[in-house]
Amino acid sequence: MKVLSLIHGANGRASLFDPVVREAGHRLDEWSFVWGTRPPLPLECYDAVLVLGGSMHADQDASHPWLRDELVLLQDLIGRGVPALGICLGAQLLARAGGGWVGPLPEPEIGWHEVELNDAGAADPVLGALPRRFDAMQWHHYTYGVPDGAVELARSAAATQAFRLGDACWAVQFHPEVTASQLEGWIADPEDPPPDADGLRAEVTERIGRWNELGRTLCGAFLEAAERALARAA
Repeated sequence: MKVLSLIHGANGRASLFDPVVREAGHRLDEWSFVWGTRPPLPLECYDAVLVLGGSMHADQDASHPWLRDELVLLQDLIGRGVPALGICLGAQLLARAGGGWVGPLPEPEIGWHEVELNDAGAADPVLGALPRRFDAMQWHHYTYGVPDGAVELARSAAATQAFRLGDACWAVQFHPEVTASQLEGWIADPEDPPPDADGLRAEVTERIGRWNELGRTLCGAFLEAAERALARAA
């Protein structure tokens, strides 16, 4: 497959997912609407899309006018049934493209927080590859409303955490793609500091190995589901 990694800044890249995609024998290209350039291939040539996170919020069209163009693309992907996986901001943008709302949480989720799959999530071909309950790496100030027609797959105590829209579009609010070095960049960012930087660094050291195992599992399950979706559409 030809996979597009749709990014929104240098600190929101595919990271852990990059080698998983390539080792599975697929091509992975990285591109952003922020760059104002053409993508490596015409957008309709990609077989699957990863919609990554970013420091902006999903409703900040006035500050980031390119968000409108990205929403048009995401609506097109949903309409054509192109396999997609949204992460954090990407999940919120897919929710918005599907007709859901986005808005701020009363309190942000930053650090590891327990996520629980519901029955639909446990039976889902992508989210079901994860344990029924797990501690997930979170870093988000916003949440979303599950779009009409979508199936919610997971929640935390604070917010909805995953949904599936149609047969080929998934979204997760947590960060399965993140690596230790990427997290260090987030922790050190003075524009969005965590409440307890040293405590979070210690948690990263303790938890990142297991978390990366789950991230690779989720990415692999998405790639397999994308291959099946493409075979059905052929």
